[in-house]
Amino acid sequence: MWVAIPIVSFICVILALIPLPLHWRTRNVATLSLIFWLVLGNIVRGINSVIWSGTTAVKYKVWCDISIRLLIGVNFAVPASVFCICRFLAQVACPRDCNLVASNKRRRMIFDLVMCVGLPMVFMALYYVVQTNRFSILEDFGCEAPVHMSVLGLFIMYLPSVLVSLAALVYAGIALRWFIYRRAQFQAVLQSTNSGLTTNHYVRFITLSTTQMFYTAALSTFTFITHIKCGLKPYLSWNSVHTNFQHIEQIPRDLPPLPFWMTYFLAWSIAPMSSVLFFIFFGFGREAKLEYIRFFRWVFRIKPEPVSIPSASESGMRGANPITVSFGMSPIITKHTEITMSTDNVSPSTRTISRPPSPVNKQVNGGPDAQVRFAPIFPFVSDLTTYNYHPFNRCN
Repeated sequence: MWVAIPIVSFICVILALIPLPLHWRTRNVATLSLIFWLVLGNIVRGINSVIWSGTTAVKYKVWCDISIRLLIGVNFAVPASVFCICRFLAQVACPRDCNLVASNKRRRMIFDLVMCVGLPMVFMALYYVVQTNRFSILEDFGCEAPVHMSVLGLFIMYLPSVLVSLAALVYAGIALRWFIYRRAQFQAVLQSTNSGLTTNHYVRFITLSTTQMFYTAALSTFTFITHIKCGLKPYLSWNSVHTNFQHIEQIPRDLPPLPFWMTYFLAWSIAPMSSVLFFIFFGFGREAKLEYIRFFRWVFRIKPEPVSIPSASESGMRGANPITVSFGMSPIITKHTEITMSTDNVSPSTRTISRPPSPVNKQVNGGPDAQVRFAPIFPFVSDLTTYNYHPFNRCN
């Protein structure tokens, strides 16, 4: 019994879900579809491996009927979602398609929904055309979908994922080319397109897509060529293909040769590998760390510490040289406007400074007959008639 199979599957479910809050805010259909299909594929694989761990007993037939079709959808939807991501990245970086107006966004959303949701369901339905029997049970892996190995079977089950993976690599190459060509002003390009991406996010997406599509395209092509080498059967008629439809094939672990299990395990590992790559590229970023902090504060009911915002005068004072200000109160005679300076660290020649009365002082203090008003003392001022200090004046 391969104990690690269900453990790996359920761990990958968690890894794929961790970056979900970060991408939920952007409402990117392709990215959310990728997360959804990865989680679904890992859950189905994990449940199957738990139920049929060390056995090929025929049970839970309805679950097998559902799970084999869900896995067929996953096999196409994962590369299709990455294809839509690469297409979006190429459109953002390309100068001809940089204006992502509302109508273009709606068209892109519809296209992504068709590719990531509509077509997988179509292939789930088309599978019945090449389904030779109800399902097969592999020891330690569970339910699998039997396929009639004909030209029609290859076109329905294997060729679409290969073509979508290769097309995703083409779009990834276009996006990478424009990124290198316009890297100096790329942040401004992203802001002008209203894509909601930063340069850091763009680089992560393009690296993830390229890595994942190289792996998926290589594996899908290898599986496609392997089936061709094993020989193709002619698709004679509907009845000839579905003659023994109710048969349930049971495959123990020691029956098939080792190359069969190696090929099958490589195909099985697409969803776990994609989940791990997705977490590596989006689970350690600055935004993800903020989400972790916010989550743990919510779980443990920790209130965030209040952040003190400096006043405008304090912000201006930080930019200048450090100055000690004394706010002692000293009388100012408005009739002659005589300011008495503090004697601390001030030369005797600058202790008293006189200036003519100000019209403003007359209005505020009720005219020249007003006696005394109080104002703060600034011991660093040497001549108020020639030096006007302001906290936002950077020339002071």
